[in-house]
Parts: sequence; structure tokens; C-alpha cells
Amino acid sequence: MEAVQAVSRTQTLDAAPAFRKRPGVFRRFCRNPFAVASLVYLVVIILAATLAQVISPYSPDRIILGQQLQGPSPTHWMGTDESGRDEFTRILYGARISLTIGVVAMLLSVTLGTIVGALAGFFGGAVDALAMRLTDAMLSVPIFFLLLTVLAVFGSSVPTIIIAIGLSSWMTAARVVRSEVLRALNLDYVTAARALGARNRRVILRYLVPTAIPSMLVASTIGVGQAILTESALSYLGVGVQPPMASWGNMLSNAQSYFFPAPMLAMWPGVMILLTVLSFNFVGDAARDASSPYQTK
Repeated sequence: MEAVQAVSRTQTLDAAPAFRKRPGVFRRFCRNPFAVASLVYLVVIILAATLAQVISPYSPDRIILGQQLQGPSPTHWMGTDESGRDEFTRILYGARISLTIGVVAMLLSVTLGTIVGALAGFFGGAVDALAMRLTDAMLSVPIFFLLLTVLAVFGSSVPTIIIAIGLSSWMTAARVVRSEVLRALNLDYVTAARALGARNRRVILRYLVPTAIPSMLVASTIGVGQAILTESALSYLGVGVQPPMASWGNMLSNAQSYFFPAPMLAMWPGVMILLTVLSFNFVGDAARDASSPYQTK
């Protein structure tokens, strides 16, 4: 009998390391080659945008007479635009604006959505009903046309664009956080914390909101991509970032009139938008999988 128990304990100990010695979050993240490549790309483009003045010898608004619509060359790596401005330089400075709008608008929307979702899930009842009806009402509004109206009334400065996009895109984060809070609300450790007299703020911030972090990572990265696409669409229509300030959206808008004589003008900002949005999505999915408490491989 003792021999059988010893064998059983040995088998249990042999099986346990698969969970006790689970690889860390970073190692699990690195197992996804698309996520690693996307993260490298995002780091490179952020550093390039930050160091644009060091990388490029040109000003983004410098007009070089007689050099309009030039193709790629050793002097101008991506050619020049319709005004003779260096396209590579404007791509770098446009990355500053587009990434800043995307990231800051996402932070604003996720913060607001987390507050609304956590309060709705934790308190329930009338608070939950009011918060979710407000969320449903916002989801029923055509957001893009709302943004067009807001920017037409309040102007198209970068802070206005960030606030408008952030305040109109918090609904997904609110729903994600609410569902995670409702799922974790009756778990043993949350019940124990409340039984021991922990304040509501501590229960929400310490025990409930962290359970939503894996899902929020995905919502956040997707939010960055959506904000960049929204800014690009607004700038393409002429109500977003205004010239001469460069953004990928208004660069696309300017290039549409020169598509046949200089198709590369539209290709460069289009490719940057595509790669950046895809990279944020890949990184978010991989981060969600790597940080999930149910991930055992």
C-alpha cells in the first residue's frame, strides 16, 4: 500500500512541473514570431519618429524648387512630393503625429472605459443599467459622422482630435472590463477580501481590474490601430491634421491628385498605416495569450 502511495506521489510530482515551471510571460510572447517581428517594427518606427531630426537632414516643410515628384534616389530615399518636400522626412514626422494621436486617444478611451466598466460590474443594479444603456446609446451613434461634426465646430487641432477620438471610443473597453469584473466578482479571493473589510476602491483596483488586463491589452492595441485609421480617414477628408503639419492621413489626401504620375506618394503612407495597425494587432494578441493565467504552454 505504501509503495502504491509512493508511486502515486511520484507521478503527481512528475506532472506538476508543467504548471509550476511555466515559462514566463516574455518567453511565451517570444514564441510568436509575428508578434516579435511586429514589436521590433513598432520599436524601430517609434525611435525613428522620435529621432527624426537626427535621421533626416531636411525639414518636413522645406520646399526644394525644381525637385517636385522626384522618384527615390540616394538624396531622397522615398522621393519628393508635389511641392518638392522630402517624402522620407515627412513620413517620419507624420509618424510622430499619427502615433501620438493613436496612443494618447487609446489611453484616454481605455481609462474612461475601465472606470465605467468596473463601476458597472462591481455595483450592478441601477449603476450597471445606467452605464450599459449609455454604452449602448454611444454604440448606436455613427461615430465617424459625430467626429466630423465635432471637428467642424471645435477645429482640427491635434489635442481636439485626440479628445474627440478618445471620448468616442471607450465603449469596447467598458464592455470588456465589465464582463471580466462580473466573472471575477464571486471568486474566493474577492469574497475573502470583501469579508475582511476591504474597501470598494481596493477591491476594484487590487483584485478585479487586474483580471481584465489580458483582455484590455487586446482592446488597447486594437484601439491604437483604430485611432490611427480614424485620424487617417479624417485627415484624408480634410478635417483632421491640417497642412503643413504632416500626418499619414493628409499625406494620402495630398497624394490622390498625383496617383498616376507619382503612385509612390500614396504607397508610402499607405504601407506605413497598414504595417503599423497590423503590428499593434499582432502584439496585442500575443500579449493577451502570453499573460493569460490559463496559458500552460
